[in-house]
Amino acid sequence: MSNSQPASNGNSPVAPGRAALTPVNYGGQAVIEGVMMRGSRALSVAVRDPQGNIVVHTEPLDARIYGGCLARTPFIRGLTLLWDALGLGVKSLMFSADVALQEEGKTDADGRPEKVFEGPVQWTLVAFSLGMSILLFFVLPTFVAHLVERALGLSGQPILVNFVEGMIRLALLIGYIWSIGRMADVKRLYRYHGAEHKTINAYEAGAELTPVSVARFPLEHPRCGTAFLLTVVVISILIYSLLPPLDLLPRILSRLVLLPVVAGIAYEFLKFSAAHQANAFIRLITKPNLAMQRLTTSEPDLDMLAVAIAAFENVLAYERSQTTVQMGDTVIAAEAAASS
Repeated sequence: MSNSQPASNGNSPVAPGRAALTPVNYGGQAVIEGVMMRGSRALSVAVRDPQGNIVVHTEPLDARIYGGCLARTPFIRGLTLLWDALGLGVKSLMFSADVALQEEGKTDADGRPEKVFEGPVQWTLVAFSLGMSILLFFVLPTFVAHLVERALGLSGQPILVNFVEGMIRLALLIGYIWSIGRMADVKRLYRYHGAEHKTINAYEAGAELTPVSVARFPLEHPRCGTAFLLTVVVISILIYSLLPPLDLLPRILSRLVLLPVVAGIAYEFLKFSAAHQANAFIRLITKPNLAMQRLTTSEPDLDMLAVAIAAFENVLAYERSQTTVQMGDTVIAAEAAASS
């Protein structure tokens, strides 16, 4: 039986009953004209459609990944959660594209937004994006660092060469994020990213979840994926420096083989640092992570905050009720804008 909750207009407080919930590290991501929010048992995607309505899709998470032994095993949990998060993120992005880009009145036989990006198209895009990311941010920096090593005669100095490689990787990452951020559509995506952060920050501070209340909270959040990327770059420098001098091909292969190790360590560091923000030293060493988020977040308007709050409140509703949410449930809220 369907158990979707009507999408909120962003004007109802969430504080009552919050103490009954088990503490959860909520997260999410920006999607096209919307936000995906994830708890420990469900995720919800809220998207503003061309008619101004908020379309909400909620579905349960895999309990084996988010509630089983994998979720409690250090390093292993990072790999499983990151891999699953990639799949969930792509699905959420494709859902948002189907909603935000649909023509007026264009729905399937069940009255849901017609799906355009699914099946082979969806996973072809995933494979292509993943392959290009590995090529751009791992293979290319290694190749350029190899050229620098030969040009400057740095053979036998793996620490220095790996530092150069890390700086090239970091420069490519920052340059890529900054350059795509000049595009109008990505600018709106970054604003929804800011709405996601502000909503989670407001909830964790115990504030009322209304657009006006949430708007005063910061754009940065210590568990952000942008922070994870920067952490991966730093840890990769340390891990790869432990390797002996290698020729180009073995060096590239070593980067690919050790990528899961780097990602697992980066996840544990991010999880630990986010849980210890009260510590002055932790806050100090994570300042670069927070600063880098300025590249991927922008101030949202009240309408965007209402969408983020709608997604978050649907996740909270599931966390409280513990009832079954069937995959594919979609609710359209006839709410065009946040009025307060």
